[in-house]
Parts: sequence; C-alpha cells; structure tokens
Amino acid sequence: MMFVVSAPAGTGKTTLVQRLIQEFPSLMPSVSYTTRRPRQGEIDGLHYHFVTHAQFKEKITAGDFLEYVELYGTYYGTSRKWIEQQQQLGRHIVLVIDTQGALRIKKICPAVLIFVSPPSLEVLRDRLIRRQTEEPEIIEKRLSVAAVEMKAVSYYDYQVVNDDLETAYDVFRSIFIAECHRIRVPASRG
Repeated sequence: MMFVVSAPAGTGKTTLVQRLIQEFPSLMPSVSYTTRRPRQGEIDGLHYHFVTHAQFKEKITAGDFLEYVELYGTYYGTSRKWIEQQQQLGRHIVLVIDTQGALRIKKICPAVLIFVSPPSLEVLRDRLIRRQTEEPEIIEKRLSVAAVEMKAVSYYDYQVVNDDLETAYDVFRSIFIAECHRIRVPASRG
C-alpha cells in the first residue's frame, strides 16, 4: 500500500511519520529528490537526495519522477523506479509530499491520502518561529501557502489535527493499521 502524507511546514508530519516507521518496520519511507540545500544535520540519501537544478531537469526529461513540484523556487520529486521496486517487493510505502504532488498521485495510482493539520494558523506560526530554521519573511510565505494547502483537505481520505502529539500519533497509527487490514474488492469483479 502507498500512504501519502501532506501538511504545512511545521505541523509535525515528519515526527509522526518517523514514529510510525519506527513502530512498523514494514513501512518504507520514500526519500524525495530536491534542489534545495541541505539543512544542518541532513544527510544526502537519508533525508533527501540533494541534486542540482540541471540534474533534476534531466530526471524530469527522462520521466524518472512519479510526481514532482516546484515550491519556493525549489524542486521536489518522487522516484518512480524506487516506488515500483518497493511495490514489487510487497512493501508498504509512505510519501511525505505537498498537496500538489499528493493530488497528482491520487490521479495515477491507488494511495491513502492523510492530511496533518495544525490546530490553527496562529499555532503554526508559533511552531515555525520556535523551529528557528527560516527567516521571518520565509515564515510568512509558508503561512500564506499553508492557508491554501489547508483548503485541499477535502481531497484527502483522512485528516489528523496535531494539537497534541500523542493523540495525533494515536489517530495516525490507527489509520495505518485499519488501512492495512481493509478488504479491497478488485474493480473488475462482475
């Protein structure tokens, strides 16, 4: 199964996904390609595959991405080959991608879409400020994008509001467990 998780920056999606992967080793995280610079502590191939704009454009031309998007002048993309390899091995996959990429995935392959929301934009602003990874003007840009992203929640299968991390994780985990046990009827029955 493929799980797609989206959320505005600073909502806690990465923390939730990391906890789920620790608890369920059968869940494989997709490592996106990006043209942005690594943040302190990020490791190439573990957090992202860091590539140049030219390398990313070559991959677009070659059809290497299942989906890709440009955000804040930076490209992000999901490797088609890696996804196919994991599916052939029968592994569950989790992609942490933006709403544009999630909606593209929804159109081309079966996936469970989960949107992680902050309790409010004010709480999100406080989290982004405390994170201390962006300048104030970038935080404001992220907040305006977050307001737009949050309107896409109706296209998702589930919404998890991360007001309290433990409660949010319980809901997130429950979705994963339930979906892994869902009985799926083939479309061509008849």
